[in-house]
Amino acid sequence: MKEQTVVIKSNKYGITLFLKKDIPFQELLENIAEKFKTSSGFFKNAQMALAFEGRSLSREEQMEVIRTIQENTALEILCVLEQDALKESYMKKALEERQHERSSNSGRFYKGTLRSGQVLESETSIIILGDVNPGATVVSKGNVVILGALKGTVHAGAAGIEYAFVAALNMSPMQVRISDSIARGADGPASLKGNLTGPMIAYTEDGRIYMEPITKEVINDIRI
Repeated sequence: MKEQTVVIKSNKYGITLFLKKDIPFQELLENIAEKFKTSSGFFKNAQMALAFEGRSLSREEQMEVIRTIQENTALEILCVLEQDALKESYMKKALEERQHERSSNSGRFYKGTLRSGQVLESETSIIILGDVNPGATVVSKGNVVILGALKGTVHAGAAGIEYAFVAALNMSPMQVRISDSIARGADGPASLKGNLTGPMIAYTEDGRIYMEPITKEVINDIRI
């Protein structure tokens, strides 16, 4: 019976990869590729933590292994754990922390103009390369930045984030909502600071939405 050079042991949150110690690294990579290609249907597009056993790997070798895994499956490795951190509960905690970190700091791009009746929803902050026309709606759990004109409706901080903001090169919205606070275009100057010319930002203060021109000082005060 042929000795296995790569053994995969997995749980709901992570993979422990047992690697044979005394074979060339390039041969090991080939065996890893073959092993994960065969198992690709099992992992599908899961996000998991990864730990190594049986062989010490340099940082560069670890990255090569991760690259090989992700080239042969739809699996995404979010973090690498030390060899003594193999318990499922630890993997669960590490994976959830990494997922939260990515969710908090990542965003997405959308290129194109949103027309009346269109709704764009995002689980993260979003940058729109285009206009949001009257009758169009953007809903984001994070911030919304529009590199164009905002003439429709935007709801930022939809997950209850009160410090979320909306920024646009041309701010003429039908409605802006940040968390539970709402300002409508018809509300007039009471909801504004400064004048509505040039790039503007909308934010909340004491439960009320304010809009003001984007300056260096404003950018420095933005919480993300």
